[in-house]
Amino acid sequence: MKKLLLILCILFSVVACKKESKLQGDIAKIDVDFFVERFEKAFDDAKPEDLPKLKEAFPFFFPERFNDSIWIEQMNDSLQKELRYEVLKTFAEFKDVEQDIEQLFQHLKYYDRFFKEPRVVTLTNDVRYREKVFVTDTIVLIALDNYLGKDHKFYGNIAGFLSQNFNRERIVVDLAEEYAKRYAYQATKRTLLDEMIYFGKLHYFKDAVVPFKSDAEKIGYTEEQLAWSEANENEVWSYFVERELLFSTDSKLPSRFINPAPFSKFYLEIDNESPGRLGQYIGWQIVRKYMEDNDVELMDMMQKEAKEIFDNTKYKPRR
Repeated sequence: MKKLLLILCILFSVVACKKESKLQGDIAKIDVDFFVERFEKAFDDAKPEDLPKLKEAFPFFFPERFNDSIWIEQMNDSLQKELRYEVLKTFAEFKDVEQDIEQLFQHLKYYDRFFKEPRVVTLTNDVRYREKVFVTDTIVLIALDNYLGKDHKFYGNIAGFLSQNFNRERIVVDLAEEYAKRYAYQATKRTLLDEMIYFGKLHYFKDAVVPFKSDAEKIGYTEEQLAWSEANENEVWSYFVERELLFSTDSKLPSRFINPAPFSKFYLEIDNESPGRLGQYIGWQIVRKYMEDNDVELMDMMQKEAKEIFDNTKYKPRR
């Protein structure tokens, strides 16, 4: 009987791999039409007399309420020059990022037949890392000074659990997450479970649209943090269940288990060993199991309420 189950598992795995391979092959054939405009380079190359052309090409960067003297001052400001220099040095070659974005757009086109390639523009934004990327239906902005590498001198005063994701490999993941937020819907986020499944939906969306990125890159963990989460998934879930946290509306729970932090707060000795955002990680596994157990399209799942997802999944943490 055990041999039969093993054979069946292998067969199901082979079939699933073939289906996934065919899917990715079909997606790779989808045409996308876009190119990346390097505003920070154009601005760095410009002289004051070039401002009219820059303003015509990138009007959204030049609010009318600001006098041209502001932009001329930025052209000559030593700190701004250094910022642009570091970006242009780090991103002198951009082909790898463009290829990532191309694959993201191919996947978005596959899952959303109304998706149209936006205008893609890079820039600097004084390392405002909470505004690394900006996404609308028609434009994508990428602030490259937030992706210079986790050990860059510009990030010396930023917490390590944040700056560990300030690298070029993260650009397309951040874009995918911003698109996920545009597609995701939940009427309410009152309980810890609501928060967990909302972020689980965002991470599952990344499973679908940037499958070429690792799980660690998708959630923003190191490989060691991901390994810890996988090894302790059962214990974390048991902690949530035994303390009746899933349906709690305690306003402190998001800061303990959902929001970016150096570690999760169980108030136990293991706290310093754990990565932050473990509630997001568990929510991701719940959504994965829901999609495995149910015949639901990606975009339909993104619209479902947390309770419906949770009630219709056979989630059991790995042991």
